[in-house]
Amino acid sequence: MLLPRLSSKFIILELVKLNRMKIHHTWLLALGTLASCQYLPLQRSKAPNVEYVNKFGDPALQHVYTLQDERKTTELLPYLSNANSDYRAQAALAFASVQDTVALPALQSLLADSAAAVRKASAYAIGQTGHASAEDALIRSIGTEQKPAVQAEQLEALGKVATTKGADFLAKYNATNPTAIAGQAWGLYRTGLRQQHTPQAVEKAVELLGAKYPFEARLAAAHFLARTAKLDLTTHKQQILDAATSDAAADVRMAAAQALGKVRATDKAKFLSTIAQSDPDYRVRLSAVRAMAGLEFEGIKLAILAALQDKNINTAVATSEFLMSNRAGVNPQVLLDVLPNLLDARVRGNVIWVILSNSQPQNRPYLNQRYKQQYQHARTPYDKAHLLKALAGDSNNYNFIAEQMFAAEQPVIATTAMDALILMRQQSDFPRKLELAFADIFKKAVGSGDVALVGMAAAAIRDPKLNLRNHYSNLTFLTQAQQKLQLPRDMETNIELQKTIDYLNGKQHSETPQNPFTHPIDWALVSSIPVNQQVMLHTDKGNVVLQLFVEDAPGTVANFVDLSRQNFFDNLYFHRVVPNFVVQGGDKRGDGWGSSDYSIRSEFAPLHYLEGYLGMASAGKDTESNQWFITHSPTPHLDGRYTIFAKVIEGMDVVHRLEVGDKILDVELLPQLPLATSVVR
Repeated sequence: MLLPRLSSKFIILELVKLNRMKIHHTWLLALGTLASCQYLPLQRSKAPNVEYVNKFGDPALQHVYTLQDERKTTELLPYLSNANSDYRAQAALAFASVQDTVALPALQSLLADSAAAVRKASAYAIGQTGHASAEDALIRSIGTEQKPAVQAEQLEALGKVATTKGADFLAKYNATNPTAIAGQAWGLYRTGLRQQHTPQAVEKAVELLGAKYPFEARLAAAHFLARTAKLDLTTHKQQILDAATSDAAADVRMAAAQALGKVRATDKAKFLSTIAQSDPDYRVRLSAVRAMAGLEFEGIKLAILAALQDKNINTAVATSEFLMSNRAGVNPQVLLDVLPNLLDARVRGNVIWVILSNSQPQNRPYLNQRYKQQYQHARTPYDKAHLLKALAGDSNNYNFIAEQMFAAEQPVIATTAMDALILMRQQSDFPRKLELAFADIFKKAVGSGDVALVGMAAAAIRDPKLNLRNHYSNLTFLTQAQQKLQLPRDMETNIELQKTIDYLNGKQHSETPQNPFTHPIDWALVSSIPVNQQVMLHTDKGNVVLQLFVEDAPGTVANFVDLSRQNFFDNLYFHRVVPNFVVQGGDKRGDGWGSSDYSIRSEFAPLHYLEGYLGMASAGKDTESNQWFITHSPTPHLDGRYTIFAKVIEGMDVVHRLEVGDKILDVELLPQLPLATSVVR
């Protein structure tokens, strides 16, 4: 078709009109951009030759993280397609903490991103959602991925979302490099936690215990075997025993020793007793003791008595706790004979509990009187608390314990007394004639106003094994207690009360109350914390040096630094020590129920809890404030559930010596190191 010829005048007029329209359109576009700039991904704004002390000096990365902290999914999504790979990676990691499944399609598309860091971050975020719909996408990506570190992250993520299909893939996958082999092992471990493993997965885990495989793979395989429920490992006894006695790494030996508890063998008492008395690492020794559950006491008596007097206090504590859980057949006279050698109050308290529980009724009045006198003369609140729990070995002491609980001036005594009463009530030989008295005690505790007693009593009331539902026809006392709480400080207690109210009302599922967003990240403080910032914990057992992870958990690190500068932690006690698990501090109350008037957000990064990592204690996602813990050993079941914000780089021997009641003298921020200093991960 021919176009009509146009005059020059017409052409000029049309060009002028077109130009005016172009200018008008440009202004509209600019105005629209300004109006919606808060929703558009920022571009890198770092000035040339400017060195930031950490990556959050970049305003765009800071903005992405702020959206994560505020849980603003809609505004985060555009960053997943940003031209800058750093921002795509940070946005992907953001969804590991936000955990909104609406991002899954975009995250799955990033598994094919051109940047390895983005592919790795998206795999981690997908795993954190735990959604099986991503299984096929991960399997496809694993088949084409060339970078070992990305392969490893994808394999572990698959374990977090896998159905039987994914579990079978992990069991049969042929990893070709050490990093991917470790990722495969962690993937298998994640399937075990979710009870999605296959028989082939067990076979593969046993194979990966072999000395030829890298440490990370052996560690993950050992934890798969130790922590996966309902496994019968009898046919794999020799391979697991070899790992428990011969592996070069104590971290692997301890998990393998724990796995031996799932082996049925006539010589089980013998080989576990040998490990419990011979391994040079206390964590392996106590793991062997814990694996003895269900064995006849006479067959393990010598090992147990030796472990009660172990040179490491954690082994002694763990053994005394083992006796409490396995008191059947324990002769109280045997423990009375060894009691004078047990100088630690916690160990003595646990052993006294077993003595009272297993003594003849006619012997208990004399023993009760003796231990009540010791309670009255105990030197510290923690010593008194241990003895009060010991008296719970005889149900005749319930009224004395309840009186001490309601009269206690120190929170740790009241809290331990409640713990003792709940323990007493849970025993299979609890006298039925005392059921009503205990129901009244729990009701009084709910009305006490003490957040620990309220929360613990509420949890006990809804315990189906205690059968207390029929004792509470009027729930007003629970709702009144809830109305007195101060949020977000008392959120843990609020959660317990709400669960109990829902349970007594017959609800099948309870909606967990959510903490309000009250404490945005102090970015001015974050911008002053170097990526290699170190901290010195001064304790009465010695000093511990920490490396803070400001780039992985900026909000948590800023909170920790701020509290340290306020001297918040000075002279607080380590109120909780679980042998071969964690030591915990940071609580003003000293009993584990103390929180601040605000909460901070959970921050999850692709890190594993290995020995000496610091995490934030919480009552659920986004409830962290001031309590933190240090791990004694690898605790991979905490990964992605509790914020990791630091690591011990000096003084781990001190951490292993800490006991309940030891003090944090102060927390000191050390001078900045040269930027060339490597950051430990």
